[in-house]
Amino acid sequence: MAIVTETRWLDDEEMLAWLALASLFIKLPAALDRQLQRDAGLSHFEYQVLAGLSQAPDWTLRMSDLAKFTEGQLPRLSQVAARLEKRGWLTRMADPTDGRFTLGTLTEAGMAKLVETAPSHVSTVRRLVFDSLSPEQVGQLRDIARHIVDAVEGD
Repeated sequence: MAIVTETRWLDDEEMLAWLALASLFIKLPAALDRQLQRDAGLSHFEYQVLAGLSQAPDWTLRMSDLAKFTEGQLPRLSQVAARLEKRGWLTRMADPTDGRFTLGTLTEAGMAKLVETAPSHVSTVRRLVFDSLSPEQVGQLRDIARHIVDAVEGD
């Protein structure tokens, strides 16, 4: 038997904050995708894959760890990795320490694409997110985002 609890409805301020956040969830990723497609022929997810590998030792990660970094499901990541492989930006091979896993490695050409793409992407992020915020608001944004992520990960 399910335990029924009373719904804690959002008050007016919470509702306004939620609607603004929900709008952000939709509009910011779309804007980032448009910029990356226009300037680099990449989706934001593809960019995140390249960026995640660029931060890893030897530019290499298990695909399962890369999926966690990008918040992508393995089937989607596998499709994207295949496209990036065709472009010469990523390679995949069995993990020599445990053949049950596949490693993804950023190639020199992939790193060059990331280095070429990053300046316009960072400019867009700066323009859309940070330019209109004070340093205090940037800190608040960081703290709020961390609290929400912690709640989501704890669920």
